Amino acid sequence: MNRVSKFATLAVGLITLASSPAVFAQASPAPAAAAPAVKPEAIPAKVGLIAFEQAVFATNEGQQAVAALGKKYEPQKTKIQGEQTEVDSLQKQLQAATTISDDDRQSRVRTIDAKQKQLQRDGEDAQAAYQNDLQEAYGRLAGKVNAVMQKYASDNGFTLLLDVSGQQSNVLWANEKTDVTRAVIEAYNAQAGVAAPAGPAPAATPRSAAPRPAAKTPAK
Repeated sequence: MNRVSKFATLAVGLITLASSPAVFAQASPAPAAAAPAVKPEAIPAKVGLIAFEQAVFATNEGQQAVAALGKKYEPQKTKIQGEQTEVDSLQKQLQAATTISDDDRQSRVRTIDAKQKQLQRDGEDAQAAYQNDLQEAYGRLAGKVNAVMQKYASDNGFTLLLDVSGQQSNVLWANEKTDVTRAVIEAYNAQAGVAAPAGPAPAATPRSAAPRPAAKTPAK
């Protein structure tokens, strides 16, 4: 049988299969049975509150992460403070110079303006880098704290936890006994086994940021 005959035979076979509903009925899998609908059921409510973002960084592991970032950005902080001091000094010198020529005054103004712009750029760059690292640290830790939070809520019979981290929280008032933030922090510390850092706890949330230098206008 030549190649043409082989293809013709194959085509006839496919047409025969396509025209036979019984063949496809046997080959096609039966549709899966629909899952039974879950009937809503009223249960006694036990609502709790948690400041989740604050809880993440209040854990021992979170405090260590914030302290490490503070140490990492200490050189940038020192540099920016030095630049700010230099600008302040030049400003005071210009204000005190009452007998200099107009050309000299304009030259000093341009120098101060250039240093101010450099100060602003350095401050913004440091802030953006710090904020990015802080967000990454938060992301690494938040998932683990969330798992502990869910287990704590389940073990203690809570039916709902509301996050009150943001300033625009819809919770206007709540009994202090419903706040489980500290309990979740302690539960996470116990599970993680990370020792508390020495010294005062660094305060930070994903929305916090390094201070930016104040903008100043050179005296003219």
